[in-house]
Amino acid sequence: MSVYKSVKRVTTHVLNEMKLNGEKIAMLTAYDYSIARILDEAEIDVILVGDSASNVMAGYDTTLPITLDNMIYHAASVVRGVKRALVIVDLPFGTYQGNSKEALASSIRIMKETGAAAVKLEGGQEVAESIERILSAGIPVMGHLGLTPQSIHKFGTYVVRAKEEEEARRLMEDARLLEKLGCFGVVLEKIPAKLAEDVSTTLKIPVIGIGAGGKTDGQVLVLHDMLGITQEFSPRFLRRYHNLYAEIKGAVQTYINDVRTQAFPNDKEQY
Repeated sequence: MSVYKSVKRVTTHVLNEMKLNGEKIAMLTAYDYSIARILDEAEIDVILVGDSASNVMAGYDTTLPITLDNMIYHAASVVRGVKRALVIVDLPFGTYQGNSKEALASSIRIMKETGAAAVKLEGGQEVAESIERILSAGIPVMGHLGLTPQSIHKFGTYVVRAKEEEEARRLMEDARLLEKLGCFGVVLEKIPAKLAEDVSTTLKIPVIGIGAGGKTDGQVLVLHDMLGITQEFSPRFLRRYHNLYAEIKGAVQTYINDVRTQAFPNDKEQY
């Protein structure tokens, strides 16, 4: 029987079993209770409470402004709506870089105040000390390599990463390091498909791709992007499964018209 069909609760161990069985892992973002319930009932494997909330929920241009308190609020809301999926929470910018004690304190707050199962952070060698300290407290950690949005001002652009041989070599080294340190999985964002395949076959831990081709162990997308709620973001890797922007706008316009023409409420919709 398939691993993902037989489990009542997805854990990091289940993800490892799925990789061993060659079963792909499906992962999406969520930021609130109502959406999390829908994703969980649809039997999504992993829900990421992403710092992309900074963009799609708060309207910022980058992920940098969102705070730890913001992330805890969103994550606690998501966890209350979930019975099956593994919930992972992004450590926001400024809560783990360059200070492993702060990284641990931030992670402990997330675990205690949200009920989530794991944290995710961006980077390789430069955040190794933070990863080790978080793991020392028994908190599962997922890594994130390739395009790391919290470093946008360092890169200056959201172009594909690791196209050159030297950067690709460093990414592979960082991926191996994350596994050696004890991360249970890693996200690869916007890198060449062949490199992502090489990383996925090299590592024993699950590798989740976003804009990294189809040979990784699973895929993740931002929910608002894949449902077509956001319209201005259209990278090559994004498949829109719906156009909720148009559907919601149309429903609201119909409601407005019904109110103004007194078609709503009708006789059956009042007491």
